[in-house]
Amino acid sequence: MNRPIPYEFEPHPGPADMQQIVIIGAGHAGFQCCASLRQEGFGGKILLVGDEASLPYQRPPLSKAYLLAKASASDLHFRPERFFQDQHVQLVQTRAESIDRTAQRISLQSGQRIAYDHLVIATGSSPRKMALQGADLDGVVGLQTLGDADGLRPRLQPGRRAVVAGAGFIGLEFAAVARTLGLDVTVIDVAARALARAVSPECARTIADSHTEKGTRLLFGCGVSALEGRNGKIAAVHTADGKTLPADIVVVGIGAQPRTQLATQAGLAVDNGISVDEKLLTSDPAISAIGDVAGFPDAASGRRIRLESVQNASDQARSAAARLMGKAVSHNAVPWFWSDQGDIKLQIAGLRSVDDEHVVLPEPQGRTHTVLCIRNERLAAVETINRPGDHMLARRLLAKGVRLAAEQARAPAFQLKDLH
Repeated sequence: MNRPIPYEFEPHPGPADMQQIVIIGAGHAGFQCCASLRQEGFGGKILLVGDEASLPYQRPPLSKAYLLAKASASDLHFRPERFFQDQHVQLVQTRAESIDRTAQRISLQSGQRIAYDHLVIATGSSPRKMALQGADLDGVVGLQTLGDADGLRPRLQPGRRAVVAGAGFIGLEFAAVARTLGLDVTVIDVAARALARAVSPECARTIADSHTEKGTRLLFGCGVSALEGRNGKIAAVHTADGKTLPADIVVVGIGAQPRTQLATQAGLAVDNGISVDEKLLTSDPAISAIGDVAGFPDAASGRRIRLESVQNASDQARSAAARLMGKAVSHNAVPWFWSDQGDIKLQIAGLRSVDDEHVVLPEPQGRTHTVLCIRNERLAAVETINRPGDHMLARRLLAKGVRLAAEQARAPAFQLKDLH
């Protein structure tokens, strides 16, 4: 979270028919929504429903600081237990099973039913699983929850062999940590390069070079064809191009899919996520959807998109909370992302397209990198490696919608700050 949430709040009346708000999902979006409702002064009841036993926590450190034992579980908590008591937020730690839109209530796994005046769905996304025999072998793991990370930490011993399926953010972040801890690491991906859906080829090349220099093997253009077990444990990974990779651990990072089951069962419109409008309302005006699970209209592209990022989850949560308190709000934030991979800090502002022109700004020193993605003579996205100043400037420029021709950006003396 970017701003501290005060423990005490000044309640004031919200909409007259809004006495109880229920939020399903206690991740970044769900927690931020309940915190922002109190920050906006909502004085009614808030119930935050999450299906994990721990207090709501940050997920990005799971693949980095937490695996390196540089952070404890309590360090990951958004706020201590006292916060929920002081803010009068009821934390319900069980799974939501169904939504009755007519009665405006949800049913929980515990058998309890909870009524709502407004429901916020913030169920996030779930990791895709390998559709292969052996995917349930001991040692084949995902990395999304605190439980996943707790199960993985004791396995990260020097000399062990780790195979990572998927060269996305999670896979590469884990690979960097595993190499730091002395494991033998191989990353495989069906795509032709690292982060194929996320960054430009130029940026991907710099990141891949950093990993290979540290001893990680990168195998592109091939997928996993089989998982071989021995005595119930993973022993080897077979690739589609005939390689056999001995493995003590297989970390699966092949993407995620929105958790839309509740919405689908309830008859809400779903299309690559729960469909929402610019106010983050679903096809039922008594229900909002935010975060990874929501597919929303993107003003910049004119398309419906769905984003998996902390920034998007937090921004949408704040927007939804403000709207529920009667403020005229439409969500139109500049998206941004980050990934820490060893000594690489990748930051992305905006959304690139495969048709963008790319201009790589000269590197002043070391492994730094700025790639400008230009579309129709406008700056569409900026990718930076170890250049946080350029990233922050890019976010401001993208919010302004600055014009930029590729020829201008390629001029020898051009700097991003020239557009400010």
